[in-house]
Amino acid sequence: MANRTDPAAKSIRGTNPQNLVEKILRSKIYQNTYWKEQCFGLTAETLVDKAMELDHLGGTYGGNRKPTPFMCLVMKMLQIQPEKEIVIEFIKNEDYKYVRVLGAFYLRLTGTDVDVYRYLEPLYNDYRKLRRKLADGCFSLSHVDEVIDELLTKDYSCDIALPRIKKRLTLESSGSLPARKSALEDDFEEEEEKEEAEPINDSLEDDIHEKNYYRGRSPVRERDRDRRRDSHRHRFDLLSSVFVFSSPSLISHFLWMQCNCDALSEFVNVSSRGGWH
Repeated sequence: MANRTDPAAKSIRGTNPQNLVEKILRSKIYQNTYWKEQCFGLTAETLVDKAMELDHLGGTYGGNRKPTPFMCLVMKMLQIQPEKEIVIEFIKNEDYKYVRVLGAFYLRLTGTDVDVYRYLEPLYNDYRKLRRKLADGCFSLSHVDEVIDELLTKDYSCDIALPRIKKRLTLESSGSLPARKSALEDDFEEEEEKEEAEPINDSLEDDIHEKNYYRGRSPVRERDRDRRRDSHRHRFDLLSSVFVFSSPSLISHFLWMQCNCDALSEFVNVSSRGGWH
């Protein structure tokens, strides 16, 4: 009696919900101590408490292939068939990750193709760590999004053959599902906007740099700079000729005159700028 399906439960995919689990695995679950002691008399309300106590997931393990508590609770949900709203609340639960995975696993077994994609795909954004029990009894590290990807793309999960579902592209082409929107799409759009704005900013910076460059090169300053350069070059040539062809007394006299000329030109420049300060 304890292993019978709830009389009010509806058939799933044309069969008893418990038949979604292979007969050998069902028999092992019925004989398991956790099933007999912890799952007896559970209802949709009290099953939540047991799900919150889970600390790992998995199928069967060990030499005699014992089922994990996670698999026993999946079997119990197939037996009592909780309402769809309760299963969705399991999936939306953000505080207990194993409760979320339990609801997602049950929905993958019993839900329609549209519901499976609609409620499981958002869980791709859940990257929390999970402990998974392997066939040899050891634990491995996994993540929620990895489990969800396994449920949507693989044929087996936790030693259970998953019912086949249609490809997402098929459902999109028929109009049953909208096109999938990635959670990173907004970030990609922001990056594209930044890349489009960068050439505009670079051109503005080049224009500003060019304006500053020509602003610093005033025509008056350039003309004065050229005049000073030419005068220095003329003085150097004249000095070279004096040093080569003149006597020492003439050279000293020429240097004295050159110093006086420099002082006089400096006085004229200062006077033209408004006098000494």
